[in-house]
Amino acid sequence: MASTARTKPEAGNSPVVSPRVAFQGEPGAFSEEGVLSAFASPQALAMPTWRAVFEAIHDGSVDAGVVPIERSAGGSVREIYDLLFKFDEIRIVGEVTVPVSLALLALPGQTLDDVVRVYSIAQALDQADEFLRSRPWQVMTSYNTAGAAKAIADGQERGAGAIASPRVAPIYGLEVLAADVQTGSANRTRFAVLARESLPAEMFRPNVVSGPMKTTLVWAVRNVPGSLYRCLGCFAERKINLSRLESRPSRGVRWEYVFWADMDADPDSPNCAAALAALLREAVMVRVAGVYHRAPEE
Repeated sequence: MASTARTKPEAGNSPVVSPRVAFQGEPGAFSEEGVLSAFASPQALAMPTWRAVFEAIHDGSVDAGVVPIERSAGGSVREIYDLLFKFDEIRIVGEVTVPVSLALLALPGQTLDDVVRVYSIAQALDQADEFLRSRPWQVMTSYNTAGAAKAIADGQERGAGAIASPRVAPIYGLEVLAADVQTGSANRTRFAVLARESLPAEMFRPNVVSGPMKTTLVWAVRNVPGSLYRCLGCFAERKINLSRLESRPSRGVRWEYVFWADMDADPDSPNCAAALAALLREAVMVRVAGVYHRAPEE
């Protein structure tokens, strides 16, 4: 079934005071930084999994959610696209980018020589690989950066360190043993703001609702030669840039795929509206997964 439903921030609505915004992880996680970067005065609510964030938005127990959708050093977070496809009433209504600054944290009084085990999520361990290879540490994965720090603090685990944001240290009573352990200084994570309905522009921080418009689409092609080529031609012929394009399994039919794209345009513009109309004629399913302002470039 074709769909062009859209959700984007709206100016002039009555603002929700201190909206409830879900994120995955523990207090101090990078996803919480995404919440604080996107909203002016949020109630940030920790959830155990990304699916739990979607479920909380779906059942109305929160006003919005913030999830990582792309890492500059690791690419797309594909599970998020799969959840967006499953929870088709949830839309992307904003985005922010958060710098990735990592530190090695441990219990007070510990030194680098005391540490024998280091915990964090796989992506953070990969980003700190050069630092971690400098010593014969046992490296172990956890479900969340802040969660790794919390587990060390809760268990008073001596000889253990966590790779996490330095802002996590005072939250759990830990100390920074080494700062800026990530490789390079350009790592960023792009977070998507999710909601079921339009959110007042006043709810967001000003930079979240000030950039050019961007649209995220998902569509399915006919299983015939040239179908994807003709779908992409709908945009190329109208000089509309697709800043991102990738495929994911449809989850409905074996060996068939849906295509996700970020379009540097607003569906209200004539060329974009014409491109979407042409895409609807060519594809077997089209859904607008979000219309929102592009995060400012750094």
